[in-house]
Amino acid sequence: MFFYQISLLGSPLESLTYHHSGSLPIGSKVALTLSNRSAEGVVISEVEKPLFSTQPIVEIFDLFYSDTQIQSAQFMAEYYGCSLGEALNLFVPYPIHHEPVEVAHHERPPVNITLSESQLKALDFIRSHKVSLLFGDTGAGKSEIYMRRMDEVLSDGKRALLLLPEISLTPQMETRFKNHFGLSVVLWHSKMTPKQKKVTLEKIVDGSAHIIVGPRSALFLPIRDLGLIVVDEEHDESYKSSSRPRYNARDMAVYIGTLIKIPVVLGSATPSLTSYAKYPFFRLRGGYFESKRTFVFEPSIEALTQSIDNRVMENFEKAHQAIVFIPTRANFKYTVCDGCGYHVECPFCSVGMSQHKNSRALKCHYCNYTEVVPKVCPKCQSGALRTARLGTAEAVEHFGKLSEDLRVQQFDRDVITTQNKLIKVLEAFNKHEIDLLVGTQMLSKGHDYHDITLAVVMGIDNLLSQSDYRAREKALSLLVQIAGRSGRKQNATVIVQSFNESFFRSYLDDYEKFLIDELRIRDGRYSPTKKLARLLYAHKNGIKAKSEMERAVMQIEQMANVQIVGYGASPIEKIADKYRFQILLRSDKSTDLIRAIKHVKSPLCEIDMDPIEFT
Repeated sequence: MFFYQISLLGSPLESLTYHHSGSLPIGSKVALTLSNRSAEGVVISEVEKPLFSTQPIVEIFDLFYSDTQIQSAQFMAEYYGCSLGEALNLFVPYPIHHEPVEVAHHERPPVNITLSESQLKALDFIRSHKVSLLFGDTGAGKSEIYMRRMDEVLSDGKRALLLLPEISLTPQMETRFKNHFGLSVVLWHSKMTPKQKKVTLEKIVDGSAHIIVGPRSALFLPIRDLGLIVVDEEHDESYKSSSRPRYNARDMAVYIGTLIKIPVVLGSATPSLTSYAKYPFFRLRGGYFESKRTFVFEPSIEALTQSIDNRVMENFEKAHQAIVFIPTRANFKYTVCDGCGYHVECPFCSVGMSQHKNSRALKCHYCNYTEVVPKVCPKCQSGALRTARLGTAEAVEHFGKLSEDLRVQQFDRDVITTQNKLIKVLEAFNKHEIDLLVGTQMLSKGHDYHDITLAVVMGIDNLLSQSDYRAREKALSLLVQIAGRSGRKQNATVIVQSFNESFFRSYLDDYEKFLIDELRIRDGRYSPTKKLARLLYAHKNGIKAKSEMERAVMQIEQMANVQIVGYGASPIEKIADKYRFQILLRSDKSTDLIRAIKHVKSPLCEIDMDPIEFT
């Protein structure tokens, strides 16, 4: 009889011991029972016969996890404070029996990309570094450099992985890569059907897929002979998981690349301060087109003004296209009583509910609770309810009234719910069947529009005033990214509603100057010169969550090399009917943070290493 430590996939439990009559390779995927329930696990190690009785392994699948996958999961479990089973559950295992397919080089289209002198220098730079940052302005031609580097990797018989924010997986990007690399390109994303995923996975496993493109989940696919990882838009927050395990795919890409000794390229027009400070970078300046952008600042609160209406109509009458950014979806973010000041809140979350006129409902954007729009104030029973904070749906309705000929399209998660809808809207826009796109941050995600001559940015001051040490970086990056969607082929105007013109103007033409100044401001306090961790305690019993947090605070205060920046109720104190409390820790070394976190481990606590949101 053989005995094995089994990591339970998706379970927060530590590894358990099971037995089997035969010898099993490390990494084997197996089926077993746990408390009379079926479960799946991974063989981690063979152990001596324990003193207690054990359950048998029920079934051995024809699947296994590679040494690289197990090592990566072990690092993730240690660093991000999750169980090994939770980390392994992110990975797609390899089939034991497979027949690799060799695709001859001549089946790929010939190289058809001509690089400029500066692009060739950038290519040389990323060739000469194991991890590098391609810091290139919007439209400077980062994609062409990626493709040339991928060509070289494919010529060596290796394969390449391109990570993108999911919303950036556009038909334009797919067409560009398939025109160059042919059928050896496959896309992987969450909107695929089970059948599509099965076909794509078969191509990845048999080796016929040479270029794999996808969001953060693509990092965990079973790709043999990987020779290059590219993380485009590396600053994007969607690379950081917002649920356990709270890993950052950009950082995991660097870890995996280092582990298997292959180069990793990070790319962005507005790189994160962490990457800028940590990795060697090449500054690629200028855009492909010679057009220019003029910034016009309107000192105004977030509102649709007459001047914005006039600009939109002038642009429309010239047969040009425009985009309008608003940070809030729905019609309005808040419903407020003028009589008593009451904000209509979600009964399960301590947040205001957004009003959606089309469904005549209030919705919570945190737990998805929905209720009918009240006719009177739930607190004082007066009928003096009004709405606050304009949303995308209301703006679409507003612009539609300016002219019956103006074709306006909402562009946010309320409307773009599938990949097909995204494709249809982008195709319609590029065919000039849409004159004006009104959307949220989806507008900033790497879409390639050539005919936008007007961009309107509203609500940027709301981002700048958030209680987040990264607020300046997030607001400026977003403004640069949205502005970068305009002025590709023709001169463009960017209207910015903000009372902080001096701040934005200081850096709009020199994002690197901002990074240098911001690094000086954060030095010795926040990332990247300090390591941060957030401990989030949540329970339906608020007293229980709070007391568990206070117990941890008392213990951490006695520890050396770890500082408590702050603790208490979370800014959003309740989500999904659970009360939330948090502790923010700071240290020079991540090892000291990990040691402290292990010391105060609690089933009520979720660990968020290198946090990027604090609500």
